[in-house]
Amino acid sequence: MKIAYVLNTYPQPSQSFIRREIQALERRGIEVVRLPMRAPDQVLRDPGDLAEASHCHYVLRAGAARLLWSFLATAVRAPGRTWGAFRLAVHLARVGGSWLRPVIYLAEAAYVLRVVRQEGCSHLHAHFGTNATAVAMLTEALGGPGYSFTTHGPEEFDAPKSLSLGLKVDRSCFAVAVSSFGRSQLSRWASFGAWSRIKVVHCAIEPNRFPAPHALPEGALEVVAIGRFVEQKGQMVLLLALAEAVRTAPDLHLTLVGDGAMRADLEAAVAAHDLARNVTFTGWLPEAGVLDVLARAHALVMPSFAEGLPMVIMEAMAAGRPVLATYVAGTPELVVPEETGWLVPAGDVQSLADALVRMSKEPRSRLQEMGAAARRRVLLGHDVDIEAEKLAGHFATAIKGRAG
Repeated sequence: MKIAYVLNTYPQPSQSFIRREIQALERRGIEVVRLPMRAPDQVLRDPGDLAEASHCHYVLRAGAARLLWSFLATAVRAPGRTWGAFRLAVHLARVGGSWLRPVIYLAEAAYVLRVVRQEGCSHLHAHFGTNATAVAMLTEALGGPGYSFTTHGPEEFDAPKSLSLGLKVDRSCFAVAVSSFGRSQLSRWASFGAWSRIKVVHCAIEPNRFPAPHALPEGALEVVAIGRFVEQKGQMVLLLALAEAVRTAPDLHLTLVGDGAMRADLEAAVAAHDLARNVTFTGWLPEAGVLDVLARAHALVMPSFAEGLPMVIMEAMAAGRPVLATYVAGTPELVVPEETGWLVPAGDVQSLADALVRMSKEPRSRLQEMGAAARRRVLLGHDVDIEAEKLAGHFATAIKGRAG
């Protein structure tokens, strides 16, 4: 079996879950052709990302002339299919409010079609229900193999109509959600007849990367938050909560791992609330660095306003650390209150501050027990090889169905 993965910008530090999924499929003997539209615009530092980039065939590097030539050649060879794909692109343009992008997607799709035919790929799979899935859908319309796609959220669920999310599900061989919550959101926009083709395949971890957890450190409570510095991740709320919590727990310390557009705002908030001794910024860290930070922390804090199914929560749980998170999206499917962590309402500064103070007062033995329970839960339900086996089964069924 040979599958083409159609992606937008890949690889990226925040999307290591795609790399793990691809590698797990390859361990099962499935050949995966990586077809990202573009390379990342940031410097890759993680060895895994660097190795993955070397396997990628970047579509836009082909240049406008080759993309246009691929489209014209397809139009000559299959005018009927090309007309149908053009009408589909017009629909995407009308609904999405942009006429240029779907035209570009159509040219990219013609080039992808050429590559997958040369490579002998029998199925297309895209990640995120945005432009990559649009390209996969248009490739199929031009005469390519069937497609499927994985939605993660929250971006897809913020704009389902402009993304034609329901249409993408309806035309697909199957669609993947990474949580039950995600499946419910796809069901909102897909036709009833497509519901049976919406599958849950979790994002997952590699258990062998998480040997026996480190013992919890001594001293005052050390928590870590990991993620892009953007509004939806809620780091500003976390800093406001921390400013309140340190009145009761003055030695509480937060490590912020990541970077992004809001970094200057977050640094200003640290200064404004006199939190310099309580907060450390690390910038982006490679996977080994993230594991090291988790080993030196007592718990992970995830104050997000919106999420899909956060990989960082899974990694913290696998590292034997309890999690303080918000009641959003698929997070409650991971974090069980009072068993593997705590959940608070999103955007509620006082609830988050109260939870931080409570954590600071918990006996270390209690945090250790919760961390052990968290580890058991995530290793049982989010093993990348088990989830890849599910996905491979869906691929095989889809390919057989198209052949029949």
